[in-house]
Amino acid sequence: MSNLEELIERLCPDGVEYKTLTELFDTRNGYTPSKSKEEYWTNGTVPWFRMEDIRENGSILSKAIQYVSESAIKGSLFPTDSIIVATSATIGQHALIRVPSLANQRFTYLVLKEEFKEQLDIMFIYYCCFKLDEYCKECLNQGNFASVDMKKFLKFKFPVPPLEVQREIVRILDNFTFLTTELAAELAAELAARQKQYEYYRDLLLTFKPNESTILNERTNELELSGAIRWMKLGDTCVLKAGKAISAAEISQNVNDDYIYPCYGGNGLRGYVKNYNQDGKHPLIGRQGALCGNVCYAYDKFYATEHAVVVSPSDLYNEKFLYYLLDFAKLEQYKTAGAQPGLSVARLEKIILPVPPLEQQQHIVDILDRFDTLCNDISSGLPAEIEMRQKQYEYYRDKLLTFKELKKEA
Repeated sequence: MSNLEELIERLCPDGVEYKTLTELFDTRNGYTPSKSKEEYWTNGTVPWFRMEDIRENGSILSKAIQYVSESAIKGSLFPTDSIIVATSATIGQHALIRVPSLANQRFTYLVLKEEFKEQLDIMFIYYCCFKLDEYCKECLNQGNFASVDMKKFLKFKFPVPPLEVQREIVRILDNFTFLTTELAAELAAELAARQKQYEYYRDLLLTFKPNESTILNERTNELELSGAIRWMKLGDTCVLKAGKAISAAEISQNVNDDYIYPCYGGNGLRGYVKNYNQDGKHPLIGRQGALCGNVCYAYDKFYATEHAVVVSPSDLYNEKFLYYLLDFAKLEQYKTAGAQPGLSVARLEKIILPVPPLEQQQHIVDILDRFDTLCNDISSGLPAEIEMRQKQYEYYRDKLLTFKELKKEA
């Protein structure tokens, strides 16, 4: 019997009490100080957290990317060891904040109530919030803008085992986290090396000179001439059309019996939906937002939103070759400037691209597909290994944080 099992058997053999989020925490939304007041954003000393902080620096934070001045504070700072949970826009993220702080309006702050500070280890709560993240994804409001139903949010239940049990679970999960992170870093370094190798061959294969097409001799690893190519406007070789709008409430983050069709937006895969509006093999171009110009490849039945341009090539192009070519073309260079960068269909149609012989296109696809499988395919290669280890970690974390609920006396 493990130390944790002994503690549970000794301290809570009949189960543990569960308490709702609203019982344990005071909650308050973050906010963005007025951008029109320059003094709020000059010589700042107060950390102001955004989703970028979590993406770049992880989910336990003591330093922010952006700081604001003390004059920007409304009332008081959120205290040390508060937890921020994303309840709008990018749902399913949280962070433990180790310093007094502010955060933007995308986050809801959880501040542990005074009467529970001696009963709960904040790191235990931090780990429990990974289950809260998943719960939030299933509690979305109806509408075009993703947001959590706050009435349901406040009803989420946290287990409250004895403090000794909490601390043993934290010790186990801290070790798991360290080992998983270390292994993921090693695998990521290997993947980065493979990615560089892929980019080298991609650049070699997709760089054409006027009136020349090239083929890679895999025996000598050198390029050889392979006939003439044409240079044509994208609009003369393909039909380009934006997809159709869909509300966030109609998109599930996970595939299941009802939500079976992939849904692609301007930044790639958004989730899964019940119906499809496209069928076949198509490159997709993101046409709006900070990442407009990014390219992904979709096939079979799928849904394309209004932020994705569906490219349907004529018989001059192999669909997969065109995907690689568009991705290589760095389409973001053609986006319009402004608060909301964009790429219009009319602008995309004017881009001039090479059209090599179809045999040559297929040869290039065969080579790049092999590299792509090794580097990017989630069903094989190194990314699959990274994902498997992460799922293994998440499985054990959830098992450790699941308790039999103590029956309340009548």
